[in-house]
Amino acid sequence: MSITQSIVAALKKNLVPGLALQLFALSILVIYFFVPAAKPVFSWFGLLKQHYGFAYSFIATALFGGLIPFLYLWLSNSLAPHRNMPGLLIFYILFWGLKGMEVDLFYRLQADWFGTGNDAKTIITKMAADQFIYSALWAAPGITIIYLWMESNWNIAECRRAMDKRFFCVKIPTVILSNWLVWIPAVSVVYAMPAELQIPLFNLVLCFWVLLLAVLNKR
Repeated sequence: MSITQSIVAALKKNLVPGLALQLFALSILVIYFFVPAAKPVFSWFGLLKQHYGFAYSFIATALFGGLIPFLYLWLSNSLAPHRNMPGLLIFYILFWGLKGMEVDLFYRLQADWFGTGNDAKTIITKMAADQFIYSALWAAPGITIIYLWMESNWNIAECRRAMDKRFFCVKIPTVILSNWLVWIPAVSVVYAMPAELQIPLFNLVLCFWVLLLAVLNKR
Protein backbone atom coordinates (compact mmCIF):
# COMPACT_ATOMS: atom_id res chain seq x y z
CA MET A 1 0.00 0.00 0.00
CA SER A 2 1.40 3.42 -0.97
CA ILE A 3 1.61 6.30 1.44
CA THR A 4 -1.31 8.01 -0.34
CA GLN A 5 -3.50 4.90 -0.07
CA SER A 6 -2.48 4.43 3.56
CA ILE A 7 -3.33 8.02 4.45
CA VAL A 8 -6.67 7.94 2.62
CA ALA A 9 -7.61 4.67 4.37
CA ALA A 10 -6.62 6.08 7.76
CA LEU A 11 -8.53 9.30 7.20
CA LYS A 12 -11.66 7.38 6.20
CA LYS A 13 -11.36 5.19 9.29
CA ASN A 14 -10.83 8.18 11.58
CA LEU A 15 -13.41 10.52 10.07
CA VAL A 16 -16.40 9.44 12.15
CA PRO A 17 -14.56 9.14 15.49
CA GLY A 18 -12.76 12.40 14.72
CA LEU A 19 -16.01 14.29 14.21
CA ALA A 20 -17.49 12.70 17.32
CA LEU A 21 -14.41 13.66 19.32
CA GLN A 22 -14.57 17.27 18.17
CA LEU A 23 -18.28 17.48 18.98
CA PHE A 24 -17.59 16.01 22.42
CA ALA A 25 -14.82 18.52 23.17
CA LEU A 26 -16.88 21.44 21.86
CA SER A 27 -19.84 20.35 24.01
CA ILE A 28 -17.68 20.50 27.14
CA LEU A 29 -16.48 23.99 26.16
CA VAL A 30 -20.05 25.19 25.63
CA ILE A 31 -21.16 23.69 28.96
CA TYR A 32 -18.28 25.40 30.77
CA PHE A 33 -19.03 28.86 29.42
CA PHE A 34 -22.82 28.77 29.13
CA VAL A 35 -24.17 26.40 31.82
CA PRO A 36 -23.64 28.00 35.24
CA ALA A 37 -24.94 24.92 37.07
CA ALA A 38 -21.91 22.97 35.82
CA LYS A 39 -19.37 25.41 37.28
CA PRO A 40 -18.94 23.55 40.61
CA VAL A 41 -17.92 20.37 38.76
CA PHE A 42 -15.32 22.19 36.69
CA SER A 43 -14.11 24.06 39.78
CA TRP A 44 -13.65 20.77 41.65
CA PHE A 45 -11.48 19.30 38.90
CA GLY A 46 -9.56 22.57 38.63
CA LEU A 47 -8.83 22.60 42.37
CA LEU A 48 -7.67 18.97 42.25
CA LYS A 49 -5.30 19.81 39.42
CA GLN A 50 -3.96 22.90 41.16
CA HIS A 51 -3.47 21.08 44.47
CA TYR A 52 -1.84 17.88 43.24
CA GLY A 53 -0.06 19.14 40.11
CA PHE A 54 1.95 16.48 38.30
CA ALA A 55 0.60 13.75 40.61
CA TYR A 56 -2.91 14.56 39.34
CA SER A 57 -1.68 14.45 35.73
CA PHE A 58 -0.10 11.02 36.26
CA ILE A 59 -3.06 9.43 38.05
CA ALA A 60 -5.79 10.97 35.87
CA THR A 61 -4.09 10.18 32.56
CA ALA A 62 -3.18 6.68 33.74
CA LEU A 63 -6.89 6.20 34.54
CA PHE A 64 -8.45 7.78 31.45
CA GLY A 65 -5.79 6.90 28.88
CA GLY A 66 -4.61 3.58 30.33
CA LEU A 67 -6.82 1.72 32.79
CA ILE A 68 -10.28 2.43 31.35
CA PRO A 69 -9.31 1.63 27.72
CA PHE A 70 -7.43 -1.50 28.86
CA LEU A 71 -10.46 -2.74 30.81
CA TYR A 72 -12.71 -2.18 27.80
CA LEU A 73 -10.32 -4.00 25.45
CA TRP A 74 -9.94 -6.87 27.93
CA LEU A 75 -13.66 -7.25 28.71
CA SER A 76 -14.56 -7.08 25.00
CA ASN A 77 -11.99 -9.80 24.17
CA SER A 78 -10.12 -7.41 21.89
CA LEU A 79 -6.71 -8.35 23.30
CA ALA A 80 -4.79 -11.37 22.04
CA PRO A 81 -5.40 -14.24 24.53
CA HIS A 82 -1.72 -15.17 24.75
CA ARG A 83 -0.67 -11.73 26.02
CA ASN A 84 0.61 -11.23 29.57
CA MET A 85 -2.39 -9.28 30.87
CA PRO A 86 -0.85 -8.08 34.18
CA GLY A 87 2.24 -6.88 32.33
CA LEU A 88 0.12 -5.23 29.66
CA LEU A 89 -1.96 -3.46 32.30
CA ILE A 90 1.16 -2.17 34.03
CA PHE A 91 2.43 -0.89 30.68
CA TYR A 92 -0.83 0.95 29.93
CA ILE A 93 -0.91 2.59 33.36
CA LEU A 94 2.77 3.58 33.55
CA PHE A 95 3.03 4.70 29.94
CA TRP A 96 -0.04 6.90 29.95
CA GLY A 97 0.65 8.20 33.47
CA LEU A 98 4.09 9.39 32.38
CA LYS A 99 2.64 10.73 29.14
CA GLY A 100 0.15 12.75 31.19
CA MET A 101 3.01 14.33 33.16
CA GLU A 102 4.79 15.09 29.88
CA VAL A 103 1.71 16.77 28.42
CA ASP A 104 1.23 18.73 31.65
CA LEU A 105 4.82 19.97 31.44
CA PHE A 106 4.30 20.96 27.81
CA TYR A 107 1.13 22.88 28.68
CA ARG A 108 2.98 24.73 31.46
CA LEU A 109 5.81 25.63 29.10
CA GLN A 110 3.30 26.91 26.55
CA ALA A 111 1.70 29.08 29.24
CA ASP A 112 5.14 30.59 29.98
CA TRP A 113 5.94 31.08 26.29
CA PHE A 114 2.60 32.33 24.95
CA GLY A 115 0.58 33.37 28.02
CA THR A 116 -2.63 32.02 29.52
CA GLY A 117 -5.19 33.95 27.49
CA ASN A 118 -7.94 32.31 25.46
CA ASP A 119 -7.95 34.81 22.61
CA ALA A 120 -7.75 33.49 19.04
CA LYS A 121 -4.06 34.38 18.54
CA THR A 122 -2.96 32.56 21.71
CA ILE A 123 -5.08 29.47 20.97
CA ILE A 124 -3.85 29.22 17.37
CA THR A 125 -0.22 29.69 18.42
CA LYS A 126 -0.45 26.99 21.08
CA MET A 127 -2.29 24.64 18.72
CA ALA A 128 0.39 25.11 16.04
CA ALA A 129 3.25 24.46 18.49
CA ASP A 130 1.37 21.45 19.87
CA GLN A 131 0.42 19.77 16.62
CA PHE A 132 3.19 20.77 14.21
CA ILE A 133 6.16 20.56 16.58
CA TYR A 134 5.44 18.55 19.74
CA SER A 135 2.99 16.03 18.28
CA ALA A 136 4.48 15.72 14.79
CA LEU A 137 8.13 15.45 15.84
CA TRP A 138 7.84 13.73 19.21
CA ALA A 139 4.50 12.53 20.57
CA ALA A 140 2.95 10.72 17.58
CA PRO A 141 6.18 9.02 16.37
CA GLY A 142 7.16 8.16 19.95
CA ILE A 143 3.84 6.56 20.82
CA THR A 144 3.86 4.61 17.55
CA ILE A 145 7.34 3.23 18.26
CA ILE A 146 6.52 2.33 21.87
CA TYR A 147 3.35 0.51 20.80
CA LEU A 148 5.31 -1.29 18.08
CA TRP A 149 7.74 -2.45 20.78
CA MET A 150 4.80 -3.65 22.88
CA GLU A 151 3.30 -5.51 19.92
CA SER A 152 6.73 -7.10 19.36
CA ASN A 153 6.42 -8.63 22.87
CA TRP A 154 9.13 -6.28 24.16
CA ASN A 155 11.67 -7.90 21.81
CA ILE A 156 14.02 -5.09 20.78
CA ALA A 157 15.47 -7.02 17.83
CA GLU A 158 12.01 -7.81 16.44
CA CYS A 159 10.93 -4.21 16.96
CA ARG A 160 13.98 -2.92 15.11
CA ARG A 161 13.30 -5.27 12.20
CA ALA A 162 9.76 -3.91 11.96
CA MET A 163 11.07 -0.34 11.82
CA ASP A 164 11.85 -0.55 8.13
CA LYS A 165 11.60 2.02 5.36
CA ARG A 166 7.83 1.57 5.10
CA PHE A 167 7.44 2.16 8.83
CA PHE A 168 9.10 5.57 8.64
CA CYS A 169 7.91 6.59 5.17
CA VAL A 170 4.31 5.35 5.35
CA LYS A 171 3.27 4.38 8.89
CA ILE A 172 4.64 7.38 10.79
CA PRO A 173 3.37 10.01 8.28
CA THR A 174 -0.04 8.31 8.29
CA VAL A 175 -0.21 8.45 12.08
CA ILE A 176 0.80 12.12 12.12
CA LEU A 177 -1.75 13.16 9.47
CA SER A 178 -4.51 11.15 11.16
CA ASN A 179 -3.55 12.80 14.43
CA TRP A 180 -3.90 16.26 12.86
CA LEU A 181 -7.35 15.42 11.49
CA VAL A 182 -8.84 14.74 14.89
CA TRP A 183 -6.65 16.60 17.39
CA ILE A 184 -6.17 20.04 15.79
CA PRO A 185 -9.77 21.04 16.61
CA ALA A 186 -9.67 19.15 19.93
CA VAL A 187 -6.54 20.82 21.32
CA SER A 188 -7.88 24.19 20.16
CA VAL A 189 -10.79 23.59 22.52
CA VAL A 190 -8.40 22.46 25.27
CA TYR A 191 -6.38 25.68 24.96
CA ALA A 192 -9.57 27.75 25.18
CA MET A 193 -10.05 26.47 28.75
CA PRO A 194 -8.35 27.90 31.87
CA ALA A 195 -4.90 26.40 32.56
CA GLU A 196 -6.06 24.29 35.51
CA LEU A 197 -8.77 22.64 33.38
CA GLN A 198 -6.67 21.83 30.32
CA ILE A 199 -5.32 18.50 31.60
CA PRO A 200 -8.76 17.35 32.89
CA LEU A 201 -10.29 18.11 29.48
CA PHE A 202 -7.36 16.46 27.69
CA ASN A 203 -7.97 13.33 29.81
CA LEU A 204 -11.68 13.20 28.95
CA VAL A 205 -11.03 13.71 25.24
CA LEU A 206 -8.23 11.10 25.27
CA CYS A 207 -10.44 8.51 26.98
CA PHE A 208 -13.36 9.19 24.65
CA TRP A 209 -11.05 8.96 21.62
CA VAL A 210 -9.41 5.68 22.63
CA LEU A 211 -12.72 4.04 23.56
CA LEU A 212 -14.37 5.20 20.33
CA LEU A 213 -11.52 3.80 18.26
CA ALA A 214 -11.70 0.55 20.22
CA VAL A 215 -15.43 0.25 19.50
CA LEU A 216 -14.96 0.88 15.77
CA ASN A 217 -11.80 -1.18 15.40
CA LYS A 218 -12.03 -4.25 17.59
CA ARG A 219 -8.48 -5.48 17.06
